[in-house]
Amino acid sequence: MAEVRWTPQAAADLELIAEFIAHDSTHYASLFVIDVLDAVERLVRFPESGRIVPEKNDPKVREIILGNYRIVYRRRADVAEILTIQHGARLLDPAQLD
Repeated sequence: MAEVRWTPQAAADLELIAEFIAHDSTHYASLFVIDVLDAVERLVRFPESGRIVPEKNDPKVREIILGNYRIVYRRRADVAEILTIQHGARLLDPAQLD
């Protein structure tokens, strides 16, 4: 079992994405947030379930693909630390993941 922790960056990312979606539909913004939280909650039981982030090529830095979004996290001992959430069309800067 792993504990899930959110970095301030990841929490801000989720909030900004939800606000962007809410411009068109508050309902779909709420559903998106629920989907992200559900995906992240699975890390409690299956912390290694995400794929290794190709830009980083470090087995400790993984991601969950949720629709068009990448939920990037770092695995440390009994912790899954959510680092960022980004749209898949955006380039991911590996330096941000250190």
